[in-house]
Amino acid sequence: MKQLLVSATLLFCVSLTAAEIPSSWTKPVDPVRIVGNIHYVGTAELGAYLLVGDEGAILLDVPLEENASLVLKNIEALGVDPATVRILLNSHAHFDHAGGIAAVKKATGARLFLSAPDSELAARGGLNDFAFGDRVPYPPFAPDSILKDGETVRLGDLAMTAVFTPGHTRGCTTWRTTVVENDEPLDVVFLCSVTAPGYTLVDNEKYPEILDDYRRSFETLRGIDPDVFLANHGSFFDLTTKVQQLKAGKGNPFIVRGEFASYLTTAWKQLEDEVAKQSASCH
Repeated sequence: MKQLLVSATLLFCVSLTAAEIPSSWTKPVDPVRIVGNIHYVGTAELGAYLLVGDEGAILLDVPLEENASLVLKNIEALGVDPATVRILLNSHAHFDHAGGIAAVKKATGARLFLSAPDSELAARGGLNDFAFGDRVPYPPFAPDSILKDGETVRLGDLAMTAVFTPGHTRGCTTWRTTVVENDEPLDVVFLCSVTAPGYTLVDNEKYPEILDDYRRSFETLRGIDPDVFLANHGSFFDLTTKVQQLKAGKGNPFIVRGEFASYLTTAWKQLEDEVAKQSASCH
């Protein structure tokens, strides 16, 4: 698990300095039902999730701008008309998770819900980011509704609850829902990133409260014990291996109780190690 977290973090850092985006960020993969009414419609690494209900669908995240058409094609491949996507949600307003939102919003006419801090970043198209400056822009967009922490967004029998977990961005939003699999209700979490790739965590003039935000977010997340752990980077929860196991008929490998807690333990250690390193360099 630790290696998965490190790898995903390094990929993000590379993407900000290299001429090419990592191939896994744009590599097509077949859409797949994960659990209940949740389907994966993203790329090999960048997550996008379609929840299909009795009154339409909810789409969480549209990664890179160039991924927008792929996400729409994956939705169609499931036999779902993209026009039935009524609601768009976002984990956070970085280019690799929100770059295609403007295009999909235009194509579907879906109503977009976004946290207030990230709505400001989205309106700037990723410009003037506290960590990345103007290096990773994307087509700007505006929400139709500003979220409150703990708010539940509903569409027919679908319900997604926002849990604000700031740090990675000021408005980073983890999402929760409940699905039914084999007549059993399951708690599902869609984690907003808790990594800090290249971030200044000590004495950050552009985001003075960043470390406090991270620590509060970890405290909040430790209070969640889901049956299914999903995230906006496939490597965070070993997407590729689990899809292979699922297709091989080995039960449902996405239902792993305790996996989320293990992930948080590793992520917390990485954060604290980086804080200690930066604190030492300041003295």
